[in-house]
Amino acid sequence: MTSFTDLRSQLRLPVVGSPMFIASGPELVKAQCQSGIVGSFPSLNARPASQLTDWLDEISESNAAFTEANPETPAAPFAVNLIVHRSNNRIEADLAEVVRHQVPIVITSLGAREEVNEAVHSYGGIVLHDVINNRFARKAVEKGADGVIAVAAGAGGHAGALSPFALVQEIRSWFDGPVLLSGAIAHGRSILAALAAGADFAYVGSAFLSTPEANVVDDYRQMVVDSAADDVVYSNYFTGVKGNYLRGSITASGLDPDNLPDADPSKMDFGSDPDSDSKAWRDIWGSGQGIGALGVQQTTAELVASFTAQFEAAKQELKGRLG
Repeated sequence: MTSFTDLRSQLRLPVVGSPMFIASGPELVKAQCQSGIVGSFPSLNARPASQLTDWLDEISESNAAFTEANPETPAAPFAVNLIVHRSNNRIEADLAEVVRHQVPIVITSLGAREEVNEAVHSYGGIVLHDVINNRFARKAVEKGADGVIAVAAGAGGHAGALSPFALVQEIRSWFDGPVLLSGAIAHGRSILAALAAGADFAYVGSAFLSTPEANVVDDYRQMVVDSAADDVVYSNYFTGVKGNYLRGSITASGLDPDNLPDADPSKMDFGSDPDSDSKAWRDIWGSGQGIGALGVQQTTAELVASFTAQFEAAKQELKGRLG
């Protein structure tokens, strides 16, 4: 199994690009990995299911060719996100492809399953599990996850409601393994803050929605750049699970973002509410609260370069403040 110390040494920044429904595909993952951070995508983005094999081959071959041509700056490993909730009828088939391709890192969400962890460990892969509170973190580790992703308040998509400071410290009180922090991270200063809070890596998603490599429509890309934290709405109406969405996309779908009813969590649906013509995430666009730090559209390579410069500048600023 690749150690997390080895993983950090392979990265330009301690950043894992989070898997975003619809938006994350081969183009974004390749660009992230070849810019020096971990790229990832949800297996469910590959549709039909048979396309998953093609995507895994494409990413693996492209990253290998890049590394051969650039041995001093090799491509970072990539990750696949598996939704392990009982509503996902593809989990067994997708897991089989992940094992066959020996995907380096697997991110599991919406439940922790020992058999999934064991399958990934069988070839030396790493398993990270999404959690929104300390109780779920304990369950994930007990069932064999190697590390946890603390999805705190302000994260894009299905996000928690806890402060990152509270969530990371509760996990760190008993767990000394790898912790990733997610929630409103869209600047190099925030990446450094995640490390200072006790995380090993920052988990960054929404910022990459503004890049040309993201599989989103141009209006979505522009809305991410034009919006700020006040333009993000937290609701479970669209899928049955609490998540953050762009106010402008809710309004454009004919809904009042300030008066969304609560959905029944037991009827979780990654498509849409049965009474709505708007599909999450096709029409209702997810985003975290950190996007106000962006300001401009950049390529993935340019965005990672900006993060790197901001990260290094923030380190120097902090040294000055500490005397």
